[in-house]
Amino acid sequence: MTNVPTHWYNIAVDLPKPLPPPMDPYEGESRIALLNRIMPSELLHQEFTALQYVPIPEEVRDIYARLGRPTPLRRARGLERLIGNGVKIYYKFEGALPGGSHKLNTAVPQVYYAFRDGAKEVATETGAGQWGLAVSIAAALIGVKATVFMTKSSFMSKRQRVLFMRTYGATVYPSPSEVTKYGIEALKANPNHPGSLGLAISEAIDYTLQGEGRRYIPGSVLEFVLMHQTVIGQEAIEQIPEEPDLVVGCVGGGSNFAGLTYPFIGAKLRGEGFEGRFLAVESKAAPKLTQGRYEYDFPDSGGLLPMIRMLTLGHNYVPPPSHAAGLRYHGAAPSLSLLVREGIVEARAYTQEEALEAGVMFARSEGIVPAPESSHAIRAVIDEARRMPKGSVILFNLSGHGLLDPDAYERVS
Repeated sequence: MTNVPTHWYNIAVDLPKPLPPPMDPYEGESRIALLNRIMPSELLHQEFTALQYVPIPEEVRDIYARLGRPTPLRRARGLERLIGNGVKIYYKFEGALPGGSHKLNTAVPQVYYAFRDGAKEVATETGAGQWGLAVSIAAALIGVKATVFMTKSSFMSKRQRVLFMRTYGATVYPSPSEVTKYGIEALKANPNHPGSLGLAISEAIDYTLQGEGRRYIPGSVLEFVLMHQTVIGQEAIEQIPEEPDLVVGCVGGGSNFAGLTYPFIGAKLRGEGFEGRFLAVESKAAPKLTQGRYEYDFPDSGGLLPMIRMLTLGHNYVPPPSHAAGLRYHGAAPSLSLLVREGIVEARAYTQEEALEAGVMFARSEGIVPAPESSHAIRAVIDEARRMPKGSVILFNLSGHGLLDPDAYERVS
């Protein structure tokens, strides 16, 4: 366990400007007060902490080690040969974890803190199912019940993940569902509603409020989620043999991008010599970084959570169905939104077809089928590598494998 990071990194301390605080809407019940009723207390403390490095509990570090941390950092020599211009490409492979993605990095501590608060059950949302699967695994290991609201389009197309969530003991509902008032209202307005992450969040919160001993835990967007993921970048700094000129990750709400890049960005902001670029890659189905407005908005479609200042397409935005369901979210985390606004992080959007073509190239050159979400990052890596000078170094986050996403690759392969 000696190589597992001992602390999570909090980028808020190093940002060029303070993060705008969450706020309540002008009317109705206080959403900030609601957080105390639905979330584990330690997570709320971490959301607003002034500490630069937050200690990781030994119980969490032990589970990290049991599940496979540190994850491998590999060089993509096959992809390098395919591109053929002498650019070096490294990737951090989070798909090596049991759930097949980076999501366990925050699922484990969130479920741990909920259990420590006395919770008997955790409720959450999921898009493609990686987060729901991670929560199911963490809940099984720690000994609490898990209930997951999965966007309906993914619930229907990604049945393997539904199966495995249930294998770990979770209850899984398609969202919109008939379990909560928000799901019932959405189905009444549109019986064929494909679901959205914003709606699934509202359903999970409403479900949490319906029963005793329940806690809500989020999969992305909030700052403590991004902070938990920084174990990825801290490991990468120790593993990579040369300084990257470009660090790349895909973006849904921002957690996997932040997990890899924030330790590097922090070093650059502190003037510690790192001069590389950072590129956040999103889906054109939900282009908040490239087309969104920077304003206060709700993280969920029902307006149950406090408003946060972020790049957003609007909390009522319903993205079209996409194979990269984990990127179908209307907003980006406040810290990432600020970094994009300040020009520290670049942003780019691709269609799912462009991304999946890159995913096939990676699979055939490296032997790993990437998650559709990760394929967006790979698309950017290929495009950037083709125009970078020989000897340049790229690092990207392969945030998950795509072995449970056969529907995504059926046409392009």
